[in-house]
Amino acid sequence: MRIVRRRLILAALAIGLPAALAGCAGLPRTDPLQVTVAGIEPLQGEGLELRMTVKLRVQNPNDAPVEFDGAYLRLEVQGKTFATGVSDERGSVPRFGEAVVTVPVTVSVLNIVKQVLGAVDTKAAPPDRIRYTLEGKLNGTGFGAYRFSSAGELELPAAAAGPPPS
Repeated sequence: MRIVRRRLILAALAIGLPAALAGCAGLPRTDPLQVTVAGIEPLQGEGLELRMTVKLRVQNPNDAPVEFDGAYLRLEVQGKTFATGVSDERGSVPRFGEAVVTVPVTVSVLNIVKQVLGAVDTKAAPPDRIRYTLEGKLNGTGFGAYRFSSAGELELPAAAAGPPPS
């Protein structure tokens, strides 16, 4: 009985797996969502944390709307996690359209201290640019999620970067 059962399972896998993979290959490809920070507003924090509301502008370059139920956001500064946040916001980004998604984030004061101490390192010159990475996802209403990321650099004013070279 066990041998027959194993053979039936193997036969089902041999037939079903290629059919499932062929079905996935037939799904339409979509371009990634474009996400940028549209605004930041302060919130009331507690103890050793700062809280902010980050407004994300989500652009959908596809021919189908994107339905989402929840969002996650992580901001790295100089390669270290600086702020994280989640939101249970639901919504839709229209086809070839855009929407603003609001995500409250938390910044630990300890993360701020780490960033300041890293910038004040006496062995290195103060940075004239700050690297950042924004990563996150919009949770799909069906299977999967719409992941996004963007990165860039902010140039510090000359006075903040230190005295000009002599």
